[in-house]
Amino acid sequence: MAHNLALGAHGEDLAARYLTEAGMEIIDRNWRSRYGEVDLIAAEGDWLVFVEVKTRRGLGYGTPAEAVTFSKQRRIRLLAVEWLRESSRHWSRVRFDVVAIMIGHGPQPQIEHVRDAF
Repeated sequence: MAHNLALGAHGEDLAARYLTEAGMEIIDRNWRSRYGEVDLIAAEGDWLVFVEVKTRRGLGYGTPAEAVTFSKQRRIRLLAVEWLRESSRHWSRVRFDVVAIMIGHGPQPQIEHVRDAF
């Protein structure tokens, strides 16, 4: 379990760096409520983006993006509503992205950013 947590934290660091380099501003990380946790919350222009990060070392359990199931999407939407209620800023445009990361298949991690994934 600790290994999976370390892999997940490493993936979130990679995703945050990737998104920042792509011009997004990370405004919150690992935000928690009674519904769970949002990995990253970012701003891109006037968009607020809730980002689910999935990191894998292999395909034994499917691709990282496939791990974002319907129930996980539903939970992230509930988290987004709570985060928005607590936010002092009004966001008129919100979307949900997935950053899927494969580690160990070559010298560099493979990062796929799926915009407006759900």
